[in-house]
Amino acid sequence: MNVCAVIPAGGQGTRLGGTVPKQFQTLREKPILHYTLRTFQESGLIDSLVLVVPEKELESACADWLERPPVVKQVVVGGEKRQDSVFNGYQALPTDTDIVLVHDGVRPFLSKGMIQETIHVAGKFGAAITAIPVHDTLKQVDVSGLVQRTVERDGLWRVQTPQAFRYDLLGEAFRKAQADSFYGTDEGALIENLGQEVRVVNGSEWNLKITRPEDLEMGESIVAKLFLEG
Repeated sequence: MNVCAVIPAGGQGTRLGGTVPKQFQTLREKPILHYTLRTFQESGLIDSLVLVVPEKELESACADWLERPPVVKQVVVGGEKRQDSVFNGYQALPTDTDIVLVHDGVRPFLSKGMIQETIHVAGKFGAAITAIPVHDTLKQVDVSGLVQRTVERDGLWRVQTPQAFRYDLLGEAFRKAQADSFYGTDEGALIENLGQEVRVVNGSEWNLKITRPEDLEMGESIVAKLFLEG
């Protein structure tokens, strides 16, 4: 089975401040993306990986990441929105791909187990997303800050990545989304738009997406626990 991955790393990271895109900011003196790619490489489960970056970062990203680590086989330019970027990465995959994993470049603390389980479930059912149950109380609030109601949290999950799909199913989902002018916030939504099942794999609270300054602070602590390197 040929398993490939698309890593969208095209965001600008405005909530983190500064001019450096969030995926290239550092944790323990290494770019966030270093830890993400390292886990995919060391998992031994991925045959080929496509990294998707902003156009202005393409030259430097190729120099820094192409085959470094070896699993990174291509670096391509992203699109206007996340969905466009993932589609660009999807188009660069080998046509004999069986399973496609999509993972946020700024989620550096995924585990081999998450990769393995999403591949397994996608191979069996067609589509698998990583998620964790919602435990906090949820409120619906209007634009003025007035609470409208308490939202029932039973059955609600916070979606993460990695997400995995059969190659042909994801391609069909992209085509239908384009025909419908539909933009989803994750690839799982594209499969839902296709009318197909999406299965859930347990994620982790540690699998955070680094988008805010406080995430960087938490990330520093997690790196110290998960990556014992100098």
